[in-house]
Amino acid sequence: MNLGILKKLANDKQLWDAYLEYLDEKISAAHVRMEQANDVEAVYRMQGEVAALRRLKFMREEVNGHS
Repeated sequence: MNLGILKKLANDKQLWDAYLEYLDEKISAAHVRMEQANDVEAVYRMQGEVAALRRLKFMREEVNGHS
Protein backbone atom coordinates (compact mmCIF):
# COMPACT_ATOMS: atom_id res chain seq x y z
CA MET A 1 0.00 0.00 0.00
CA ASN A 2 1.23 3.52 -0.81
CA LEU A 3 1.29 5.34 2.53
CA GLY A 4 2.79 8.51 1.05
CA ILE A 5 -0.59 10.13 0.56
CA LEU A 6 -1.63 9.33 4.12
CA LYS A 7 1.68 10.70 5.42
CA LYS A 8 0.77 14.05 3.86
CA LEU A 9 -2.39 14.12 5.98
CA ALA A 10 -0.71 12.83 9.12
CA ASN A 11 2.19 15.29 8.97
CA ASP A 12 0.32 18.46 8.02
CA LYS A 13 -0.62 19.94 11.41
CA GLN A 14 -3.50 22.09 10.18
CA LEU A 15 -4.97 19.28 8.13
CA TRP A 16 -4.41 16.70 10.89
CA ASP A 17 -6.10 18.93 13.49
CA ALA A 18 -9.10 19.38 11.19
CA TYR A 19 -9.23 15.62 10.66
CA LEU A 20 -9.19 14.98 14.44
CA GLU A 21 -11.92 17.57 14.95
CA TYR A 22 -14.04 15.82 12.31
CA LEU A 23 -13.51 12.44 14.02
CA ASP A 24 -14.41 13.92 17.41
CA GLU A 25 -17.65 15.33 15.98
CA LYS A 26 -18.51 11.91 14.51
CA ILE A 27 -17.75 10.24 17.87
CA SER A 28 -19.99 12.74 19.68
CA ALA A 29 -22.82 12.12 17.22
CA ALA A 30 -22.45 8.35 17.71
CA HIS A 31 -22.65 8.83 21.49
CA VAL A 32 -25.89 10.77 21.10
CA ARG A 33 -27.34 8.03 18.89
CA MET A 34 -26.17 5.43 21.39
CA GLU A 35 -28.00 7.24 24.20
CA GLN A 36 -31.16 7.30 22.09
CA ALA A 37 -30.95 3.68 20.94
CA ASN A 38 -33.94 1.50 21.69
CA ASP A 39 -32.30 -1.91 21.50
CA VAL A 40 -29.06 -3.59 22.46
CA GLU A 41 -28.10 -4.33 18.86
CA ALA A 42 -28.14 -0.62 18.01
CA VAL A 43 -25.97 0.12 21.06
CA TYR A 44 -23.46 -2.52 19.94
CA ARG A 45 -23.36 -1.00 16.43
CA MET A 46 -22.69 2.46 17.86
CA GLN A 47 -19.98 1.06 20.15
CA GLY A 48 -18.32 -0.48 17.10
CA GLU A 49 -18.57 2.79 15.22
CA VAL A 50 -16.96 4.70 18.08
CA ALA A 51 -14.19 2.11 18.37
CA ALA A 52 -13.45 2.37 14.63
CA LEU A 53 -13.41 6.17 14.72
CA ARG A 54 -11.07 6.17 17.72
CA ARG A 55 -8.77 3.75 15.92
CA LEU A 56 -8.54 6.23 13.04
CA LYS A 57 -7.12 8.78 15.48
CA PHE A 58 -3.98 6.60 15.70
CA MET A 59 -3.40 6.65 11.95
CA ARG A 60 -0.52 9.12 12.32
CA GLU A 61 1.49 6.66 14.39
CA GLU A 62 0.74 3.82 11.99
CA VAL A 63 1.70 5.62 8.79
CA ASN A 64 4.85 7.03 10.37
CA GLY A 65 5.92 3.56 11.51
CA HIS A 66 5.37 3.90 15.25
CA SER A 67 2.78 1.14 15.66
